[in-house]
Amino acid sequence: MRCSDNHFYIVKFRNNPQHLRVLANELLATRLAEQLGLPVPATEVVEVGEWLVNHTPELHIQLAHHSIPCEPGLQFGSRYVVSPLDGQVFDYLPIEMMDRVRNLETFAGMLAFDKWTGNSDGRQATFWKKSRGKKYTATFIDQGYCFNAGEWTFPDDPLKGAYAQDVVYEGVWGWQSFEPWLSRIECMKEHAMWRLAMEIPPEWYGGALHELERLVAHLIFRRGNVRDLIEVFRLSPRRPFPEWQGLSRDSRGLIAKVESANNHKLNTHRIHRY
Repeated sequence: MRCSDNHFYIVKFRNNPQHLRVLANELLATRLAEQLGLPVPATEVVEVGEWLVNHTPELHIQLAHHSIPCEPGLQFGSRYVVSPLDGQVFDYLPIEMMDRVRNLETFAGMLAFDKWTGNSDGRQATFWKKSRGKKYTATFIDQGYCFNAGEWTFPDDPLKGAYAQDVVYEGVWGWQSFEPWLSRIECMKEHAMWRLAMEIPPEWYGGALHELERLVAHLIFRRGNVRDLIEVFRLSPRRPFPEWQGLSRDSRGLIAKVESANNHKLNTHRIHRY
């Protein structure tokens, strides 16, 4: 959709078939990633009026056996990474073209982010370039399944949240490959996280403020778990980092450590909202 600021947006509606909270996830997770300096789209809360829905046949959601009109009101908007008039966007590049991506190192930073936020989907990315450009830029999209979609839980499956092609991780050789993003996660200020959470329209989480507060509390203490979560992924059967230099650790022990921290800390953590 083209919005009042004259930019094009992908607009996700409240009555989408995934979950209402997916909009809250998109806004919070994308803005958290933006705070870390990761390449994500600009986001906005987009108001879509009833008149526009009623007079636009395309504003319908196609379900299995029927379609329903998009619900008017406040929606989530993800700005096009490049205007359709100025460039091209692809949601997939073959492996042999990955050397033409100028910011391939950011996939490691996004992996750290997805482990922190419990992304229960595979990592999604787009690759874009200006019309006459030769190099592509990766931008990370679709944060709706962070926080385990509508559940707002953190099952921490070792293989979730990772990009499908291991070629994007071939340059990962140690913890330094995750910088500066990993340290920024570990040092993110609580008040910054609360501020971003309070920007979410309450209707996107059913007005259940206590649930949103609990979600932010999860994120606050999980800052210290990210290295262990990455290590569990590294030691998984996928073996995503062939160039890793360093001592190997017991993945089963790490999984038990993370689960124990989740169970104990969440029961004792006090919520402080700024």
